[in-house]
Amino acid sequence: MTTSQQFLVRAAARNNAEWCAAMCRAHGVTGEFGAEAWATAVRTPLYYPDAVTLEPDAGRDALVARIDTASPGASVKDSFADLELAEAGFGVLFEAQWIHRRAGAPAAEPGRPDLVWDLAGAPDTLRAWALAWDDGAGDADLFRPGLLADPDTFVIQVRSADGADGRVVAGAVASRSEHVVGVSNVFGRDAGPDAAWPVVLQALARLFPTLPVVGYEQGDDLAVALRHGFEPLGPLRVWTHAGAGR
Repeated sequence: MTTSQQFLVRAAARNNAEWCAAMCRAHGVTGEFGAEAWATAVRTPLYYPDAVTLEPDAGRDALVARIDTASPGASVKDSFADLELAEAGFGVLFEAQWIHRRAGAPAAEPGRPDLVWDLAGAPDTLRAWALAWDDGAGDADLFRPGLLADPDTFVIQVRSADGADGRVVAGAVASRSEHVVGVSNVFGRDAGPDAAWPVVLQALARLFPTLPVVGYEQGDDLAVALRHGFEPLGPLRVWTHAGAGR
């Protein structure tokens, strides 16, 4: 891995930890940043880790001591895929790849002229976005109005240009940090992320023209992101704990 890639992986890990912290604050959960990891002693919202490593070779015992492993489901985002947490009662939930797209990179595919984007800026528009993202799974309440008060969180919503029904058809969340902008929760209701990425990238280029874009994906979603101009940076791993009864 080159020095530039190492810098970007660290920046992506920090950015992701800051986004996790913002989501936690919206749910009344406070985490703390340390030299090696961000972590919270209180269980986090659904899909969000209890700790995110910020540096390679983070100390395992000190990290595990900072989170609640007594109840099932505690998780650690191992940003450099270099921790061994099995002896501490964890199993691998999934593996993924950090991805990167340089600032100002041209679009790999043209955006659809029939789609336009703006930002969710009020509780009702955030709710409409969350319901579209959730697509009936029952998790729309994850995105709470407190996110709208975070100055570095941007909820991108995509609609039909003709405004016929006002329905949110695609979207993403952008989280700004010092060196990069992170993108997550990319979705397209009708044609999946392939339809969403071109217009999401248009939004990111307009909102953050000087910042590289980072994120992480796995499986088919990784293949789609690479098709839209992202490059892989390195692996990450998410571990989950079964709880004290394991």
